[in-house]
Amino acid sequence: MAVSASFRAYLLELMGAVRPVTSRPMFGGLAIFAEGRTFALVADEVLYFKVDDSNRPDFEAAGMGPFLPFGDPAKPMQYYELPAEVLEDPDLLAIWMARAIAVAGRAKPKAKRKPRP
Repeated sequence: MAVSASFRAYLLELMGAVRPVTSRPMFGGLAIFAEGRTFALVADEVLYFKVDDSNRPDFEAAGMGPFLPFGDPAKPMQYYELPAEVLEDPDLLAIWMARAIAVAGRAKPKAKRKPRP
């Protein structure tokens, strides 16, 4: 799930031209944030955006599939691969980013684990 420094820089430059983004290493990959929300993941040099029922059809219509961190199609994460043409078009990227950020904003926060006694 490694991400090269050059690919990370490339993605942050493209998305940063649309709106401010930050990143953080996560499980050998990369999490990308905007407005304090994780809206994208990068694994093995592939960019995935957060999805729900509101934007998943756009990804499916483009022939893109979900992030399968464990290789099991029965256990997909709610992130889909971003079509290359979206990344290459700043106007289109702005729309897809806004939708993914909105999805991340609607996602229910995970309950914090209670510390063990």
